[in-house]
Amino acid sequence: MAFPVLSTYRLQLRGASSGFAFTFADAENLLDYLDELGVSHLYLSPIMTAVVGSAHGYDVTDPTTVSAELGGADGLARLSAAAHARGMSLIVDIVPNHMGIDKPEQNPWWWDVLRHGRSSRYASYFDIDWELGDGRIILPMLGSDDDAADLTVDGDRLRLGDLQFPIAPGTGGGSGQQVHDRQHYRLVGWRSGICGYRRFFSITSLAALRQEDRAVFEAWHAEVARWFREGVVDGVRIDHPDGLSNPSGYLTWLRELLGPDAWIVVEKILAADEALEPTLPVAGTTGYDVLREIGGVFVDPAGAQALTALVESAGVDYRAMPELVRELKAVAATDTLASELARLRRCIVAATGADHPLLPRAVAALLGHVDVYRSDYPGLAAALSTALAETESAAPELGPPLQLIAAAIGDATEAAVRLQQLSGAVTAKAIEDCLFYRDARLVSLNEVGGDPQRFGVGAAEFHHSAAARSRRWPQSMATLSTHDTKRGEDVRARIGVLSQVPSLWTEFVARWETTAPSPDPATGLFLWQNIFGIWPTDGEVTDELRARLHAYAEKAIREAASHTSWHDPDTDFEEAVHAWLDGVLDGPAARELTSLVAQLNSHAENDALGQKLLALTVPGIPDIYQGTELWNDSLVDPDNRRPVDYTALKQHLKSLRHPKIRVVAAALRLRRAHPDTFLHGGYRPVLAAGDAADHVVAFLRGDDIVVAVTRWTVHLTDSGWSDTTLPLPAGAWTDALTGTVHSGKTAAADLFAQLPVVLLERADA
Repeated sequence: MAFPVLSTYRLQLRGASSGFAFTFADAENLLDYLDELGVSHLYLSPIMTAVVGSAHGYDVTDPTTVSAELGGADGLARLSAAAHARGMSLIVDIVPNHMGIDKPEQNPWWWDVLRHGRSSRYASYFDIDWELGDGRIILPMLGSDDDAADLTVDGDRLRLGDLQFPIAPGTGGGSGQQVHDRQHYRLVGWRSGICGYRRFFSITSLAALRQEDRAVFEAWHAEVARWFREGVVDGVRIDHPDGLSNPSGYLTWLRELLGPDAWIVVEKILAADEALEPTLPVAGTTGYDVLREIGGVFVDPAGAQALTALVESAGVDYRAMPELVRELKAVAATDTLASELARLRRCIVAATGADHPLLPRAVAALLGHVDVYRSDYPGLAAALSTALAETESAAPELGPPLQLIAAAIGDATEAAVRLQQLSGAVTAKAIEDCLFYRDARLVSLNEVGGDPQRFGVGAAEFHHSAAARSRRWPQSMATLSTHDTKRGEDVRARIGVLSQVPSLWTEFVARWETTAPSPDPATGLFLWQNIFGIWPTDGEVTDELRARLHAYAEKAIREAASHTSWHDPDTDFEEAVHAWLDGVLDGPAARELTSLVAQLNSHAENDALGQKLLALTVPGIPDIYQGTELWNDSLVDPDNRRPVDYTALKQHLKSLRHPKIRVVAAALRLRRAHPDTFLHGGYRPVLAAGDAADHVVAFLRGDDIVVAVTRWTVHLTDSGWSDTTLPLPAGAWTDALTGTVHSGKTAAADLFAQLPVVLLERADA
């Protein structure tokens, strides 16, 4: 029997070979804690068999089995039964778009394809480019092309260091190089830019699947279907459906397979002005859209001008950001994803019978004018036409190749599909994995699904979006932190406070850049905010903090690709950044950072509590990422997958002295007590009045829950609440956080006397 999904708690599972284990048994040991916290569903990271040692599970090698490292099918069944005994159940993250091939011998489907080529029963399972080169699968897995000469024959396989590949029957005689030349695959250097299969973005260790083939769909989903048939899980999260050939068709098949009651949410990254396709048979998204709205409502728009001036003082023309986006997309298409672009070009030529020397440039330019990940959903019918018009207007010389593109994609052709798949990959690589590491105006806005050029979210937009979601997608996920977020929710909250004190921040940065000048001003501005975001309140620089900041700085500057990159590291620049960072950690800037954090941290905590309560109570199903029921200072992965101290969390839940876990527990328990209100109840803004009315965001859920939070509290330090009031609906209202009873027009000073947030339950129901 399925349990209603009222809330989820995300757990990152890992096998022991990854460095530290968190298995089904460990999750089972948390059930009493999570039940007491108020959680209805455990939300598990991918549980299918993955590459041995995987730290995340997204590199699945065998979708027909549950990972033995995590506890296998029996361990999953025990966890599910134990959850059911407490009135709880499971949600599982599944990864239909790609499989892990970094260790070919661990992936039986891929191994068979490499061994038997086109005659393999699995040859059609992967999106392989059989027409590339001499028809063999090109594998960019070597340091250089010359390394193929070092291959050795070992029985039925070829070896090179830790790499091993199958030998086709009857082809094993001779040297390693000679045997290699007879195989169904050809090993090349990874720098060649050639790849014989579609990848997940640009990750060569992840090969894309052809879920549009019904046989592939049924083979891959057989185990998932069993979970639902046997009542083991209640729902699934779909990883990156935009990478599939036909996301809508796939989700239709999935809904038919899992049944009408399965809770299905999709990792669909929506642009700020994009609505989720209403025809999709899902409950909604995984919540990046809600994350943007909630985080944005705490950003003070008054800080935009000064923070823009600060970033421009580092030599950045912020007005040119839209053009930079198009440039980064062009680089992603023509360089990072050159193999996928070349395949698309061949599809266009095959469809039209014509080629043009500017065709690759035209595709790249066109994608630069597509403002969404994927533009072929029915509700976006005009998006590509608009992009074609804008592209030709900006570059008239691209008219002829644009006509070829239009001719090739007119009727759901292979070219049309590949254009859309390339579009999503280009957007991800250019925006998430590059721009978000360059834009240094206010880095808390640089989040998946966000748009840093939009400086926050107004209360009117926030309320309208929430009300619309309550009508259209009431069971969509609402989240603040995920395994993919660039910074944890509390780090973003602290950085967001800088929008309230831009002059103070500018003053500090100017002084720090004098005493500890960064190797590059724009890079420095970006890193300063992240350092501030996780700086400890006691100022203690531990070895762990130092290592985490160095690892983050290296990842950030390589992703930004302004001075160094993953493919072409500039060791001099990287060493300069590391030396600068040590100078910050060990010099006078550290003391000033501690002082600044002490000055602003109470406001950061207020905002952190506010956004947490909003995430738990706005329309949608709230997800709590592991450990975020206390203050959390995580940066981007793998930093956000560090072990969680559940012993400490259990103690905090018993005492409820920590304000954040008190908010989480109160809201989750209230959701259990009022399921209809939160699953089906409406949303109506409650508008404050008075001098400080803009510092309150409040709303009514159904007719029995009122939520109110404060924002921009730095400005209240001197002025106070003055005459500000919140007109509560008729009746008496008890604060679930403090027990205080309020009614009628209530003074904000009284309402927020104990905490910066209130969660009111109708007392006279």
